[in-house]
Parts: sequence; C-alpha cells; structure tokens
Amino acid sequence: MKKPPAKSASRCTAGAPEAEICKTANALAGLFNLKDTDAPDGLLTHSPAPKNVVDALRVLLDAMFPGKISATPVDGSDLGVFLVRRLSEAWRLLRREIRRALPYRWIGEAARVEGARPPKIDNLDRETDRILKAFLDTLPGVRQLLIADVQAAYDGDPAALTFAEVLLSYPGLLAIAAHRLAHELYKLNVPIIPRIMSEWIHTKTGTDIHPGARIGRAFFIDHATGVVIGETTEIGDHVKLYQGVTLGARSFALGADGMPVKHIKRHPTVRDGVIVYAHATILGGETVIGARSIVGSNVFLMESVPADSIVSSTHPDLQIREKKRSKKT
Repeated sequence: MKKPPAKSASRCTAGAPEAEICKTANALAGLFNLKDTDAPDGLLTHSPAPKNVVDALRVLLDAMFPGKISATPVDGSDLGVFLVRRLSEAWRLLRREIRRALPYRWIGEAARVEGARPPKIDNLDRETDRILKAFLDTLPGVRQLLIADVQAAYDGDPAALTFAEVLLSYPGLLAIAAHRLAHELYKLNVPIIPRIMSEWIHTKTGTDIHPGARIGRAFFIDHATGVVIGETTEIGDHVKLYQGVTLGARSFALGADGMPVKHIKRHPTVRDGVIVYAHATILGGETVIGARSIVGSNVFLMESVPADSIVSSTHPDLQIREKKRSKKT
C-alpha cells in the first residue's frame, strides 16, 4: 500500500535563497510516512514527547532525593507539600505521554511481526490512570531501595566521607535511581517511555542500564562510566560493579525471518554479594556468577562460575625499559 504523499511546503515561487530552502523542504517532506504505523520513516505524530518524559523523570528524581534536582534544599516542615507538588507534576507530565505510548503495544513492529498483538484498549484514559496509580504505589518501595543503594555506595567507597556527597554527586547513584523508576514503568508494560528515561540518564552518567534489568538491594556502581547492563540481566543483593563492566548478550538467536529472537533470556545472572572489577565482560543468558564471587579486571567470561570463586585472566608479561636518550648534536 502506497503511503499518502506529504503536503508541499509551498509552491516554491520565491527567489533565492527561499526557493532553495523550499525545494529541500519539499524533498524532505516526501521521505516521511504519514500513516499511523510504527515504521522507520514514520513521522511520530502520535508518539510520546521525549522532553516531557525527561522532565517527568527529573521531577520523580526530585521526589526520591529532595534537593538533588531542585534549585534550593527542602525544609522538613515543607516536605509533605513539596512531595504533593512534585508527584502532581509527574502525574501531569506522564499522563499524556503514557496515553500516547500505549497504542505501541499493538502497533509496534515486534508485535506486528510476532502476530501476537494484545487487544486494543477500549478506554485509553482509564488504562493510563490505572498505570499511573499503580506506578505511584511503587514509589515508597523504590525510595527504600535507594536508601540501601546510598548506604552501599558509602560503605563501598573509601573516598566517600559523607552520605551527602553520595546523594548529591555520585553518577552511579543517579543512574540506579533512574533505572529503578523506569523499571517500574517497564513492569507495567508501558512502551517506549522507560527507554527514553534510561537513555537520557545514559547520556548524563555514561551508564547504560536497560529498564528491563532486574536489580536487587544495595547495588553500587563505582565510577559508573562505561557500564552496560542488558535487558534480561538479573542482579542479586549487595552487588558491586566498577567502571566499564559489560553484562551483555552473546550472538543473537535468529528467527525464521532472519531477525533476532526477542523475549528470551540473553544476559547473565549475577548472584548476591558479587564484585565485578573494571572492564570485565560477562556474556550470555545461561551464564551465572555464583554468590560472593569476584571477577577481576579485563576478564572476558561466557561460562558460569560457582559460588565463592575468584575469576582472573592471564595477561602478557609486563616489560619496563629505560628510554633511549637522544644524542645531543
């Protein structure tokens, strides 16, 4: 079926440079799919607005850590009013975007290809309000998890001298907080919005955590930069990662259409009390790192290890030579 043509920007009768601008605009307009479908050339007319999603995430982070995002600290006597205002603002910002995202449950390309589209929602407003209420009900639990994350960061970093510096400055904590919020929306089957949240915080912290990843209590990412945690990763309690760690997938299984198979376990499981040092790479959905194990720096691992293991790799011999001194002329 042919897509409807886009309307011309103008008749392009003006003189230069307006005529050249108009010609280019008309050429670009013909490259957009104006049908209400999920397509690589789609116009995204009815999609969620990333700016509003990011604004909502910032408001929610402010509710989790009052004063971290706000311009001024929050006084204890004003905390209740502050939280009501912040949560009301988050509801307002998210309501429109969740409503616009929900149709992707059945118009999304993966749902179309798999032929397993869920039934359309008769009342988008009612479903949106149900999701928002369920999401708000999770926030006290998210706050409790984040308190344990702050404690883990302080306990795990000898450079941390105050809880305040952890709360106000640590990029790993910011990444974890955003993930815990996005993960709750992911569990409520909200399309697109959790990914917008996680990818925005990725740009801010250098930490890439897919909102589908399941992460336990007291999680700490030291230095944070370059960490990648895939969608089906499972992480237990009291786990510590250092910079550059990848918890990723091996080569993807392909379906009959030649495309990667979705909705299968592709990423590793990391049990309680594990420490993974800088730039280690752990791959595969069947890979399990046993409890209390230590994985050393630069390890490349695609197999399971039992509990209480130490995993290290052999590196080339280190050589230190004296620099040759240049002869004076």
